[in-house]
Amino acid sequence: MIAETVCSAVAAAGLGIAAVTAFRKRFLTAARIAAYALVPLGLVMTGFVEWAADTAFSPVAWAGFGVLGGAWLLFAGTRAIERRRGRRKGATAAQPDVVAPQASAPSLGAAKRGTDPTRSKPSTGSRAGDSGDDFSDIEAILKKHGI
Repeated sequence: MIAETVCSAVAAAGLGIAAVTAFRKRFLTAARIAAYALVPLGLVMTGFVEWAADTAFSPVAWAGFGVLGGAWLLFAGTRAIERRRGRRKGATAAQPDVVAPQASAPSLGAAKRGTDPTRSKPSTGSRAGDSGDDFSDIEAILKKHGI
């Protein structure tokens, strides 16, 4: 009851200040002050002020906020520990090794591909999958653009 009265008085005072401001020919500022003054009145009319006042003075509501805060701390703490360890639960077991092993073979090097570095490379230009043909197209595009 007291909270509703205070909010209504604040709204009335704000509307009075807006009227004085409008009388001084500062209409834009007066409209802005009136808008701010109507917010507490709207909160009273919707019942939000009564709900907030009941919640603010309720020990059960404060205990509920404490429980929610504790739950949030547990979530945040476990997340921080997972990040500190460098992995998430089950992420190491669920990761596949390689989706397409042949696609990443050129970037791995000879030792990881299982090929012998002493073997000679295949002849250039005879096969469609040859790396020389692949890069010649790219070189032509770069030369065309002056790069």
